[in-house]
Amino acid sequence: MPRTPIGQVTFASVYPLYVQKVERKGRTRDEVDEVICWLTGFDRETLHTQATSDATFEHFFAAAPQMHPKAAAVKGVICGLRVEEIEEPLTRRIRILDKLIDELAKGKAMAKILRS
Repeated sequence: MPRTPIGQVTFASVYPLYVQKVERKGRTRDEVDEVICWLTGFDRETLHTQATSDATFEHFFAAAPQMHPKAAAVKGVICGLRVEEIEEPLTRRIRILDKLIDELAKGKAMAKILRS
C-alpha cells in the first residue's frame, strides 16, 4: 500500500493522536490547543473547526492566520530529522508541530515550549 504524502493527511486524523499522546503523560487537551494556537495563530474555536473538518495538513497550515515568529526557534530531532534542516516549508511546519507536541508530552514547561 503506497504512503500518503504528509501534506495530504487530514489534521482531524492526527489531532486526536496528539491529545492521546500528551494525556498518557499527564498533560491536557487544553495544553495541546494552547500549543497549536500559539504556533498557527488560530483561536480555539477555529482550531476545533479544523480538527473536525476534512482539511489536510496542507489546507490546515494554509488557513493558519500567521505562524508564530518564534517557530523558527524550534530545533531538534523529530522522526529522525533535524527540524531546522527541513527545507520543504509544509513538512517543516508539520514537524515543528510534532516537535512541540513531543516536548509537551515529555513534560517540558509551557513557557519553554512556547519559547517565551
